[in-house]
Amino acid sequence: MEDSVVIQAERIAGDFLLEQVKTSYQIIGKGITNQVCVVETESRKVVVRMNDKDTFPSFIKEKWCIEQAAVVGIPGPEVLSIGIVDETAYMIQTFIDGNNGVDSMVPKSDIWRQLGEYARLIHSIPVKGYGGNLIDPVHGEFQSPSHEGSDGSWQGYVQYNINSLTEHDRLIELGVITQMESQRVRKLFENLKSEPFRFGLNHGDISLKNTIVNQANQVILLDWNAEVSVVPHATVAQLMHYQILGLEESASVEEFKAFMDGYGISEKDLSETRHLLLLRAFDNLRWAIDRSPDLIEPYAAFAKQVIDMIRN
Repeated sequence: MEDSVVIQAERIAGDFLLEQVKTSYQIIGKGITNQVCVVETESRKVVVRMNDKDTFPSFIKEKWCIEQAAVVGIPGPEVLSIGIVDETAYMIQTFIDGNNGVDSMVPKSDIWRQLGEYARLIHSIPVKGYGGNLIDPVHGEFQSPSHEGSDGSWQGYVQYNINSLTEHDRLIELGVITQMESQRVRKLFENLKSEPFRFGLNHGDISLKNTIVNQANQVILLDWNAEVSVVPHATVAQLMHYQILGLEESASVEEFKAFMDGYGISEKDLSETRHLLLLRAFDNLRWAIDRSPDLIEPYAAFAKQVIDMIRN
């Protein structure tokens, strides 16, 4: 299977570069969503990222994000080409020399401080709308798909989760919350609905594994899974999410502080962030109940951990 992935990457890169491939290999363990290969010809070395053709809009979005980020001073790879060939969506990027942030000898807190600065710059990129689908690259407009109970807007998203807090709620049955806690959570979500949040672009997966540190110790940002949401809360909530799960790439207490320092915010500025994290945890769990029963158990366990965090 791995061989066929590399062969496909060689063909895509060779057709674009119009040169014979010298060497190629697959990068294992760094990218979760896409298959990633490095392909080298006589004069070029590129990264080829591939996925199912249905994911092509995510490559369009990522290309747009990388280009917008470069404008505000965030270094990233150059996107040379995106397209679809033989049912495979692909993106060809320049190869960045250096070490993955996880493996770099640069102090992790220094990388996290830089990521805090990058997050602030990302949040300054002009965007419109709300959600994870880039529907208008010219005007930077994003959208969230509507579903039963929500029109796809931020207000609709919050209201859907408020309306789902009923006495027959599956979350009570699953032991995530009690009937009494459901009423308290309703108030928290009502407060979120009336909060005058600022909306901005979020990278979607800020972590050490999505960085390369080059020889000049410059941090290069990779692998966007962007959305427009409340800032800076959505980005900080993502970091908290990883901490709760105990993921290898999550920030330690010291690294989290370095990120916040780099951004220029303190935890007291973010009182609503935990409530946003709870909203997302509940929404994801409701999605799993409707669409992906195998994820109900881990999503319920996470939602319980967030409830415990808010309770204490």
